[in-house]
Amino acid sequence: MKQRDLVKKLQSAGFKFERHGGNHDIYRRGKDEEQVPRHKEVNENLAKAILRKWGL
Repeated sequence: MKQRDLVKKLQSAGFKFERHGGNHDIYRRGKDEEQVPRHKEVNENLAKAILRKWGL
């Protein structure tokens, strides 16, 4: 999955960009935090796990 597609789905669920980590971007929604790898392509299994974690 493309990283920008994953980010769009997270943002539509209320996550907002917080900061850049070492190799990840950090998105936050209240107390919920998600780290998204800063690659053009995110591993399909990882992307599905992130979406499943937040019920998307």
